[in-house]
Amino acid sequence: MLWIFTTLGYTPDMEKMEEQFANLNIVKRSSETKEPTYLLGIDTSKTISAEKGSLVAVLCSSGSIRIYDKERLNILREFRGYPGLNGVKFASSHDSVYSSCADGTVKCWDARLASNKPVQLFKGYPSNIFISFDISCNDHIICAGTEKVDDDALLVFWDARINSQGLSAPKDPLGAYSETHSDDITQVCFHPRDPNMVVSGSTDGLVNVFDISADNEEDALVTTCNSVSSVSSIGWSGKEYKQIYCMTHDEGFCWWDLNHLDTDEPITRLNIQDVRQVINVKEGVLDYLIGGLYHEKTDRLFVVGGTNQGIIHVMSCTASGLVHVTSLQGGHAATVRSFCWNMQDDSLLTGGEDAQLLLWKPGATEKTFTKKDSMKIASSVYQRVRVHSNDSYKRRKKQ
Repeated sequence: MLWIFTTLGYTPDMEKMEEQFANLNIVKRSSETKEPTYLLGIDTSKTISAEKGSLVAVLCSSGSIRIYDKERLNILREFRGYPGLNGVKFASSHDSVYSSCADGTVKCWDARLASNKPVQLFKGYPSNIFISFDISCNDHIICAGTEKVDDDALLVFWDARINSQGLSAPKDPLGAYSETHSDDITQVCFHPRDPNMVVSGSTDGLVNVFDISADNEEDALVTTCNSVSSVSSIGWSGKEYKQIYCMTHDEGFCWWDLNHLDTDEPITRLNIQDVRQVINVKEGVLDYLIGGLYHEKTDRLFVVGGTNQGIIHVMSCTASGLVHVTSLQGGHAATVRSFCWNMQDDSLLTGGEDAQLLLWKPGATEKTFTKKDSMKIASSVYQRVRVHSNDSYKRRKKQ
């Protein structure tokens, strides 16, 4: 577990990891596009073609998904004209890329094809407005979270596998969970290795862990944690991914250990209401959090944040708090909205409100770039912040 490292001090692997972050340099910047846009989400393909290499999918605030060649950062194609997209994710076993949409569907494109039309649609129930989603690690199940409509905030599920009808017919849901969140479901994240485990986060402050192999929603709910604020990002960490973490829209951070569910030990490892007030950043200030990054090789959780001027801060997560590791400067000229870490080559992709996609690699020779003037535009995306005064967490013991 992560606390072992903090009690025993730094290890060679930890020092190497921090050195890698500190040595990250920009090796490529995406080419300019005609229209300025925020880059809200990034994912990379899990399959690598010998001819084309790895692909990058980027969610843009202009209502499109761009597909890039990772090494050159050239735009290969763009799926345009879909306002209300939320999230972007590649399948694990093929080059399909997914996004949920406010029109009540989850859409799937083939990243290798130039066609703007999705190859598969997953239809929700009437009045569904999807604002979050994920696909299981075996590509079998899609789960999407909705805005609250009337009294309902739903987690909707589909079978993502291709059936005898092929890709032409829209797919109807397998079912939905409706009793565990009371407000917009802003985040959905499947376990990286167990396709039955999924965690969801909401503006109601709750972070719910489910085992969807159970017969009903009540039995599927493994535990409920409370971030005490509106959830903006969630993820899995720890050995065998038995820990979960979340960030909130008012820059809070929570970290829970599910190994303690069947013990008398508290599951809360960290609960920081506002990271900006407690972190000591060597390079100025911290304005916001972006997300988390679990590094398997060193069993360490990192938190990534930044400044409104485009500086990226990397922080290490320990049982006693967050510790500033390094800052990445000279890349972005405005708020950084998204990142994607590649464990294989230790590279980092970042996207921001300056419409720039950057590729960073450790120890690489930095090429000469002119820092772009800020292309910051009026955001069509707003964040709801709602503070709750409930208990810090509640849990249900497995029977």
